[in-house]
Amino acid sequence: MLVLTRKTNESIKIGEEIEVKVLHIEGDQVKLGIHAPKHIDIHRKEIYLGIQKENSEAAETGNLDILKQLTNQINNS
Repeated sequence: MLVLTRKTNESIKIGEEIEVKVLHIEGDQVKLGIHAPKHIDIHRKEIYLGIQKENSEAAETGNLDILKQLTNQINNS
């Protein structure tokens, strides 16, 4: 992990297209501004993990439905 120290109004660049700027620091909270192309998704980690979990559950449910349909087709043949 790369660890950087930044002050208010300082930023870091990630590649050519992404800039993360420290907008405000108060106590133990830091407000960040992120400039990135629209095709790049940006989420807080807890939201990202929730999306991954939902996608995984949906994929598993979809596979079970397909297996049930195939089983029914085989049994009815």
